[in-house]
Amino acid sequence: MLTAFASLIVIGTILLRIPGAFDGPQPPLLDSLFTSTSATTVTGLATLDISGFSAFGEVIILMLIQIGGFGIMALGAILSVVASHRMGLSQRKLAAAEFGTLDNGVLAEVDLRGILRRVGEITILVELTLGLILFLRLWTGGYENFTRSLYSGLFHSISAFNNAGISLYSDSLERFHGDPYLLLPMSAAFIFGGFGFPIIIEVLRQIRGTGPVGQRSQRRGLARIDPKRWSLHAKITVTSTIALVIIGPIVFAVLEWANPLTLGPLDIGEKFLASWFQGTTPRTAGFNTIDIGGLQEPTLLFVTTLMFIGAGPASTSGGIKVTTFAVLAFVIWAEVRGRHDVNVFGRRLSRGVVRQAITIALLSVGLVVATALVLVGTMDVTLTPALFEATSAFGTVGLSTGLTGELNGISRALLVIVMLAGRIGPMTFVTAIALKNRDLPYRYPEERPIIG
Repeated sequence: MLTAFASLIVIGTILLRIPGAFDGPQPPLLDSLFTSTSATTVTGLATLDISGFSAFGEVIILMLIQIGGFGIMALGAILSVVASHRMGLSQRKLAAAEFGTLDNGVLAEVDLRGILRRVGEITILVELTLGLILFLRLWTGGYENFTRSLYSGLFHSISAFNNAGISLYSDSLERFHGDPYLLLPMSAAFIFGGFGFPIIIEVLRQIRGTGPVGQRSQRRGLARIDPKRWSLHAKITVTSTIALVIIGPIVFAVLEWANPLTLGPLDIGEKFLASWFQGTTPRTAGFNTIDIGGLQEPTLLFVTTLMFIGAGPASTSGGIKVTTFAVLAFVIWAEVRGRHDVNVFGRRLSRGVVRQAITIALLSVGLVVATALVLVGTMDVTLTPALFEATSAFGTVGLSTGLTGELNGISRALLVIVMLAGRIGPMTFVTAIALKNRDLPYRYPEERPIIG
């Protein structure tokens, strides 16, 4: 998987070096590499102004976003079917892992083909629907002419659903800070994309009356959404996402309401809209409608936390994922109550799941902190913006206080690695554990150290 993403990044870098991809003098190679990595990992951080790219360069970036967001392993599986009419075991394992289906074992080829087909259908349907909405708003709202509105609508639709956060405008979406007809559909798209395909497919199966859950509902004449019959993964992901979607905008509004550099000058309606958008986008989307550099220190810390958590597994988000965060919260709650088992929604979590959650969280903390320390040590920057930038890269979010454009060569190369690690690191690690889970044939004597 690392090889696949790295190869796409290299190809993207080469394409962005073609004369004509950038208006004006060709930028340094490291900047082209940074841009390619940011697009492939659907991050959105930029060392170059997007307005500096030609239409050809923008199309290359859009293709990198689409391929990187949809999933390189999934695309490879599809191409293998087209080329040889069959899919190898290793390809099924990797594609199944990318869509979070390892819990049910490696899927049969026919099942995986069906999942890939549904993922493709969902992606095309959402992107075209949002693209049409954005096109109509940009055109009828007088923002762009017909052709530019059509192109911009499609570009931002793909960027939003894939949680890339890359905009055609130098100020991201700040010029639209008071337009609910444009911002609300975009926020709906990146929240929807952040749930992850396993959740989307499970709910669609229930609605259509397919699968065990849907068949039971269909026999009763109730082929509809029934959260009580969802899998544990769906319940945890949806509940955690809803909680963060509610908490994020509220906390953001409280912290920034009177800040003259952000929400202060806006009217009441614009404040609520900006708070909603900026409270939901840090979880992975990366668009901004206000100046991120103007946020106060408490808000920066809160947004950093949201970026670190991320969205749902098997989505285009980075971070540790909402399920990992929720599992850790349930573990703490069980420990505080003196419970031996960690019980969630009438189910008991295995020790393996708990170990994986703790391992991913600690590895992620170590990576973010180490990156922030390097930024502080190699640049004239304080810890808060450095930690914000490091978390944004790891969470593949793309929000920045303005530090990205000031990065030196060492820092840019480091963030290239961190963006790549944030996109595939936790997923690859968990997949490796799931596919190579071997216990020793013996156990050591148990002894308890003093904790706390």
